Amino acid sequence: MYGAVTYSLEDAEAGTTRLVLGGQLLVSSVGPFEQEIDRFDGEIAEIDLSGVDEMDTTGAWVVSRLANQHSSTITGASETATHLLKAVEVAGGDGELCPAVVPVWERVPLALGEKVYAARGGMLGVVSFLGAILVGFGSIIRKPSSMPFRAVVRQMEMVGVSALPIIGLMSFLIGIVIAQQGAVQLQQFGAETLTVNLVGRITLRELGVLMTAIMVAGRSGSAFAAQIGTMKLTEEVDAMRTIGISPIVQLVIPRILACTFMMILLGFYSSIVGIIGGAVIGQVALGIPFFTFLERIQEVVPLHDVWVGLVKAPVFGLIVALAGCYHGMQVKGNSEEVGIRTTMAVVSAIFAVIVLDAFFAVFFTEVGWG
Repeated sequence: MYGAVTYSLEDAEAGTTRLVLGGQLLVSSVGPFEQEIDRFDGEIAEIDLSGVDEMDTTGAWVVSRLANQHSSTITGASETATHLLKAVEVAGGDGELCPAVVPVWERVPLALGEKVYAARGGMLGVVSFLGAILVGFGSIIRKPSSMPFRAVVRQMEMVGVSALPIIGLMSFLIGIVIAQQGAVQLQQFGAETLTVNLVGRITLRELGVLMTAIMVAGRSGSAFAAQIGTMKLTEEVDAMRTIGISPIVQLVIPRILACTFMMILLGFYSSIVGIIGGAVIGQVALGIPFFTFLERIQEVVPLHDVWVGLVKAPVFGLIVALAGCYHGMQVKGNSEEVGIRTTMAVVSAIFAVIVLDAFFAVFFTEVGWG
């Protein structure tokens, strides 16, 4: 006896065995019986259910499996038991528990094809999203009073003002690293004074804006995706549409404007702090006075390097904001999607920023600002 299940094995004709079951064949009690009967090596010719008081689907499945395994005849089943046995017999699956492994030369092209097809849908989604943003800007132009100024100011504070400490620290350390490493290499040629040129040009032209964009992507782009994605899950976005408020105007456009504008200021601020970091190393390690270092920056860095950084900054900010808002608006299903889309927003924004920076480098070289 195991729990509420009783059974006995009786000898039948032709060296076979008759299994007599009793008690309750339920999910709570059938487990130990199943383990014990699976160790029985003989043939079961008949399964007698006349002593069974109660049976559920699990009990019926165990009996049906035993009957199929031993080609047994089921007798003495009540009307309810018969109905359950017929149900589990119809629902029985004969598929493979371990599906065949697809060869790698088939699996890789198949996965690649699925990715390409999914990219098609992603491109259509991006075009649709950009169209919705243009429509939103059009509605603001027609009715300027619909512009959410408070939301824009709030996002400017979150994207710009709150980011000043971390971006300042990052830029200061980058300026120190560039100056220190550059000086070590230039000392081999007796040209350590050119460290000023190195720090000034690479900070104002490239690293200041680029590192700021990467930091903003990780800090604000992820926040955009998580905030809007959570609102999508809690159906706040749908509620806004229901009461006639455009989510694009109220949620997306303020973030785009704030990120685009503040990237100009943050990029310039990052470059200045990076130069200050280089000047500190210049005084400590190279013997170049701090203010002399800053004065030399004005002499050796052409003005167009400043404009290169200022031109790239709003474009990078726009890319970061678009990536964060787009992936936030694509959230659906469950909370796991928020994390997935947040990661995708950061990765896609950083990738796009680096690719665009390469294009900008080639473009400005061709126009004579190299």
